[in-house]
Amino acid sequence: MVDNGEEKLLAMARHIAKTMGRNESMADDILHIFSNFDARFSLDKLSDKPDELDPRGSADLHRSLKSLDRRISQYLVADHPIWADSADSSAFLDAIDELMAIIRDWTPMARDKSVGNYLARADDLMQQAIFRVDQEFRSLMDRGGESFELTRHFRNGESTGDFCFDSEEDEDVAEGILGDGLQIPVAQPVMDYNIVIDALPSGTIGDLHEIAKRMVAAGFEKECSHAYSSCRREFLEESLSRLGLQKLSIDEVQKMQWHDLEEEIERWMKAISVSLRVLFPSERHLCERVFVGLSSTANLSFMEVCRGSTIQLLNFADAVAIGSRAPERLFKIIDMFETLRDLMPEFDSVFPDQYCSFLRNEALTIWKSFGGTIKGIFMELENLIRRDPAKTPVPGGGLHPITRYVMNYLRAACKSRQTLEQVFEEVALTSKDYSKLEDRAAASSSSSLSVQMEWIMEVLESNLEAKSKIYKDLSLSSVFLMNNGRYIVQKVKDSELGSVLGEDWIRKHSVKNRQYLGNYLRSSWSKVIGVLKVDSGSLAPAAMKEKLQSFNVQFEQVCQTQSTWVIFEHQLREEARISVAKTLLPAYQKFVGRYQSLPELVKRTDRYLKYTVEDVEGRITELFEGGGGGGGGGGGRRFLFYGSNSAKKTTIPKGIATNRVVHLNGHVQEFSPPIAAAEILDANPGHVLTTPSDDHHHLVRHVTILSPESHLRRGGIYFLIPASSDHRKAAKNPSSATSSDAVFPEPNDLTHRMEDVIVFKKAKPGRRDRRSSRAGSGAWRPHLLSINED
Repeated sequence: MVDNGEEKLLAMARHIAKTMGRNESMADDILHIFSNFDARFSLDKLSDKPDELDPRGSADLHRSLKSLDRRISQYLVADHPIWADSADSSAFLDAIDELMAIIRDWTPMARDKSVGNYLARADDLMQQAIFRVDQEFRSLMDRGGESFELTRHFRNGESTGDFCFDSEEDEDVAEGILGDGLQIPVAQPVMDYNIVIDALPSGTIGDLHEIAKRMVAAGFEKECSHAYSSCRREFLEESLSRLGLQKLSIDEVQKMQWHDLEEEIERWMKAISVSLRVLFPSERHLCERVFVGLSSTANLSFMEVCRGSTIQLLNFADAVAIGSRAPERLFKIIDMFETLRDLMPEFDSVFPDQYCSFLRNEALTIWKSFGGTIKGIFMELENLIRRDPAKTPVPGGGLHPITRYVMNYLRAACKSRQTLEQVFEEVALTSKDYSKLEDRAAASSSSSLSVQMEWIMEVLESNLEAKSKIYKDLSLSSVFLMNNGRYIVQKVKDSELGSVLGEDWIRKHSVKNRQYLGNYLRSSWSKVIGVLKVDSGSLAPAAMKEKLQSFNVQFEQVCQTQSTWVIFEHQLREEARISVAKTLLPAYQKFVGRYQSLPELVKRTDRYLKYTVEDVEGRITELFEGGGGGGGGGGGRRFLFYGSNSAKKTTIPKGIATNRVVHLNGHVQEFSPPIAAAEILDANPGHVLTTPSDDHHHLVRHVTILSPESHLRRGGIYFLIPASSDHRKAAKNPSSATSSDAVFPEPNDLTHRMEDVIVFKKAKPGRRDRRSSRAGSGAWRPHLLSINED
């Protein structure tokens, strides 16, 4: 309680301050002077209203804000970067720190009208300061990025993160190129993806951290995150562009031609690998350094930086996954499936927090959708095989194009066996068509992939069975099944497909192929052998003579017919000939012995006994060559042509420059010159002889037809093909045939098979040694050149 004398003294001091002070602020200053002069003149005692706010405190707030306004305003109006001078940046940050402290300390007294007004003024000043700090933040990021030239680190899958020269010689060369002694950086290929690039200089990162710390403390976390992410997002988008990846919508991706889409997929695989293993980890590292101690802001900023680029990469993958199920797409789809599978650990490590969880989940969903796409492609392959019509038979009972296509397709697919097993084990089956597969898998110990492959093989075999029925000759039907069955077993045995299907499957189908051979023998030779059977009551000379004549006619017919048939594989061809010989020769030898034992027929043996046992054996060795004749076994080269009654055999000495004639089934005959085309055409009626085309892209359609009078050029190669009516006319007109190219009609099964013989190439080594189909859209046909022999 203040006494009366002291109260008078205080009243006098108040009166002096009020009288001398021209305004409220000056009066407050005078009272402040009194309080400093004598402790009795404290501001609390000098106040007219001791229960209300001390006017001196309000004045302090006013003065502090006024001082900070002057200090901060000089930087707000500066036309140069504040962080260009470390002293200016430090002073600016100190002023912001003081302003934040004032706002923090006086906010509890904001109910007072004067304090509230001052705080509103402080908030406005803070917003102006943060706006300028935001500009400085962006400027620092831009200048730091330019100094590091980070965007040149990634182009065509190469990194220039560490610029160096391989040798002093290289350095000298670089200096010579520039002419001023400057070094040219040498791009080093990325050999190890487990690298993190410091995207900005350490000093710049420190400055950014100091700014970020103030912005977050001042309540501008979102603004700071936006400023950071907008700058870094542009860098990532430019990096993807330099890696060759285009911004494509789902609709644009699905409308692309497959050839163009294949190239885009290759760029996508490179881009997503570099992004998940280099770019995104580097961005995460940078975020954590800029926002050290501010984990929430760091996670939010990183998500904003990487979201756009990640969605661009995942949208492309999604567009491919939901696109066409054409069989030729399988191998690129497998590549994309494996790429995403291998990158899933990176997705988990790069996007571990709650802000990025939707990116992880989207990547996982698209990866699994690729598994469904792979299964859908196999379903489509089955449907295409099942729907492939049985219209035109393959000439000579040879290998059907669909067999070659499907088997080489499955062989190529099984080179990714582990991936396919993962797909078929993990991806649920939803199609009704696969109910049988599920039942079979449950009832056996086979893997889901094995069951799938067995199913496709069954569909193929059913299709071939249907195609075999379009042959009018049952024997030729059996030859067709022999050829295709043997090819299937061969392709299974010497590849990973054999491990998938198993030994039991191979043994079962090998037995089936032997059954086809038995069916051929019965349907072809039973009647011929039946003629040679001699009962005890049929030894009359007339009966024996009639049987022999009947045998000669039937044997000649069978040989002439089956010499045009095809067995493509040498071992199978020899097995068939040996089986025929084992079946026919003993019966014929026994019959000839009985025939020669009759005295009445001995004198006429040469007249009726047209074939010796050796002749029969020789004719058997000429079966299944295709084209009306073929070379038999033996060490020399033989030319065989057939007249009306006998076969003439000519041995060509080795070392002579011969003429070669390629038959439709791939068999090559060699002839010693000189020889006329007529000699070959007489042995192969219904055919024409052609010369190779100069156009290597159209070996079948553009040919020159030789007239019968033409002589084959020494060392030349010629093709013997079935003749159409137009070809026969051209052959009869030598002038037109030799002066210009005859053009075949539109391709049919014959031309497809000739393309198969001539154009087929070995697969070039590539990713998993396979080459995907580049067939166009439309109705599917076996595109032989898209799946190569290996």
